[in-house]
Amino acid sequence: MTSHSSAAQAAQAVRHDWTRDEVAALYARPLLDLVFEAAAVHRRHFPGNRVQVSTLLSVKTGGCSEDCGYCAQSAHHDTGLAREPLMALEAVVARAREARAAGAGRFCMGAAWRRPRPREFEALLEMVRAVKALGLETCLTAGALTAEQARWLAEAGLDYYNHNLDTSREHYPRIVTTHGYDERLETLRHVREAGLKVCCGGILGLGESREDRIGLLLELARMPRHPESVPINRLVPIAGTPLADAPPLDPFELVRTVAVARILMPRSWIRLSAGRESMSDELQALCFLAGANSVFSGERLLTAPNAGAERDRALFARLGLEPEPHAERAHTGGTGSGPLLYGEACLGERAEPH
Repeated sequence: MTSHSSAAQAAQAVRHDWTRDEVAALYARPLLDLVFEAAAVHRRHFPGNRVQVSTLLSVKTGGCSEDCGYCAQSAHHDTGLAREPLMALEAVVARAREARAAGAGRFCMGAAWRRPRPREFEALLEMVRAVKALGLETCLTAGALTAEQARWLAEAGLDYYNHNLDTSREHYPRIVTTHGYDERLETLRHVREAGLKVCCGGILGLGESREDRIGLLLELARMPRHPESVPINRLVPIAGTPLADAPPLDPFELVRTVAVARILMPRSWIRLSAGRESMSDELQALCFLAGANSVFSGERLLTAPNAGAERDRALFARLGLEPEPHAERAHTGGTGSGPLLYGEACLGERAEPH
């Protein structure tokens, strides 16, 4: 009995030492076997028929100095997107009140720039404080942060910070040239050291290979503490960007990536983010079965189209899914110990695919 119990506990242990060969072997498994295993892992750590729902507001749109090849908000690309300055505090609070009235428990704010300047950063701090005062949890994505900025955000009451890795280290220079992979990892370290929770994932369909998808998930799964939220985006091609004509991703490769992410990071929220508007109900259902348990609700994700709330309600009803209650889930940092109280999530990223 004791031996069987020890073996079961070992099988459920959260690992941070995955190898490339192990992850490649997961990707190579027959799809239905992989989904079956991922579903079992999911149900050991989360309710099987609950989906966390978040809202996202672009508080500063366009004019970003970075050249991310997928992003409509980059100043390097002519996408026809109108630039909008940082929103006034009162307007953000009004939108947060609307989100709360609609049942949101967390309000996510996105600002497109490399890193906030001092005056802009002060305005962001005010937004965090004001949204927090409404009783909502707060999320923010605003580019790179210094260690000091991360501490100030934590003191203002921010709960989560998003900063995606997008793709593998090897493929990254083909997507972005104005900053490097290590710069993104540095911001994530600052966020962790400040005591904030991390939302970090990537984008599929950037012309990457399966090896790149393996590399991205390895980078996340080898972190000393897994991101609490892992957004998995499918590229939304934007006219005027370098990736406007990228070949479409095989839908089953999306399902495989969701399933592998769930197995590698069993206690993280795996979020279907950008690209969901063009997914069939059947594809979304397969992703939920494979371990996805978080989505964004609303007509837009920053500047990209998104599945609307009415469609989500209808889909959830057909599948027998329920929105996650807003009670906080205590994340154990991947140690395999501690209570599991459900209700956490974070936003996807600062550009279109989210």
